[in-house]
Amino acid sequence: MTGRDRGAAIGPIGNSPVVILVRPQLADNIGAVARAMANGGLFDLRLVAPRDGWPQEKAWRNASGADRILDELRVHATLAEAVADLQHVYATCPRPRHVITPVLTARGAAAELREACRRDLRVGLLFGPERAGLDRDDLAQADALIRIPLNPAFMSLNLAQAVMVLAYEWWIAAEDAPPRRLMTNETRIATKAELENFLSHLLDQLDASGFLRNAPKRPGMVRNIRHFFERGEVTEQELRSLHGIVTELAVGRRVRGRLEPDMAPE
Repeated sequence: MTGRDRGAAIGPIGNSPVVILVRPQLADNIGAVARAMANGGLFDLRLVAPRDGWPQEKAWRNASGADRILDELRVHATLAEAVADLQHVYATCPRPRHVITPVLTARGAAAELREACRRDLRVGLLFGPERAGLDRDDLAQADALIRIPLNPAFMSLNLAQAVMVLAYEWWIAAEDAPPRRLMTNETRIATKAELENFLSHLLDQLDASGFLRNAPKRPGMVRNIRHFFERGEVTEQELRSLHGIVTELAVGRRVRGRLEPDMAPE
């Protein structure tokens, strides 16, 4: 639309699911849906009989830069028209009743969506109007239903939240990043040689201070100290800091004139 910043440089990412909002009621929610879609790498948005017509400027204001999704969306008069070019359709339904059909979790649906898209099939996700959700005629257009498992005592999601859950699961289903990693920034994980150098420094000073003076217990104490440092991914920067700490403690002990273990009275 003229006179508006085009927002973030987003666009379609391969063959991805179409998001279809059936009879959406609020422009704010349509904009929030576009924002959620952009987060999960989805782009194709379709509206079926929006209550207040289209376009609605408030949607762009609530899209947080996902303008292109709104610019490119298509409006359809009926759900049958909106899904006509698709080969599989999944419908979100919090309480599926009186139907015999597969029901998937959001994660299970994402796995099936990924597999269908890998086969170059066109798939769609249906979301119902804010107040009542999809009706039985809408659900009859779907191959399977999606139920998002949440607290059974309170399963209320707004439209954008429901889209965000599916967009997240779609994205994470193909994400290669490990579920956990250590952020090291400018440093790196220490090598075994660097760790051994530090442990030698530490044990030398622990012997000098008398901490390891109990000979029968010394081997076990040394093992415990080693296990403490070996079980975590200590960084090179952290080892330099620990070297400095041990050195300063040793200097402080000498400055204060503390007796060495072999000079201490019995």
